[in-house]
Amino acid sequence: MPQHFHPYRSDLKTRARALRRNLTAPEARLWHEFLRTLSVTVSRQKPLGGYVVDFYCAKHQLAIEIDGDSHFSDEARQYDRARSAALARLGIRVVRFTNMEVMQNFEGVCSEIARVLGIDLGQK
Repeated sequence: MPQHFHPYRSDLKTRARALRRNLTAPEARLWHEFLRTLSVTVSRQKPLGGYVVDFYCAKHQLAIEIDGDSHFSDEARQYDRARSAALARLGIRVVRFTNMEVMQNFEGVCSEIARVLGIDLGQK
């Protein structure tokens, strides 16, 4: 599958770097215990279009978002839908998990990410 390069706003680079240095506990767990060990490259806090996504696998055009409490208001849900639609227009699929899912159902979250990426966890 060919790599795709997506435009981004250069002013997001500084924010992305800061977010990389300050991962939330669920983001850090998912990164350190799973995503960085995969056979495909996954980036943390990747600027794409006008947004910074939590994790991104360019090979599979997949953004992985970990949503905390701030994502559960009606306004935030509407923003997330618009954001996902904007990323979809760039050809990027978005999968979302809550902080609670990552912390309380870690294996299930990892299995779902592997399924979407087409990765056999035995061959991780």
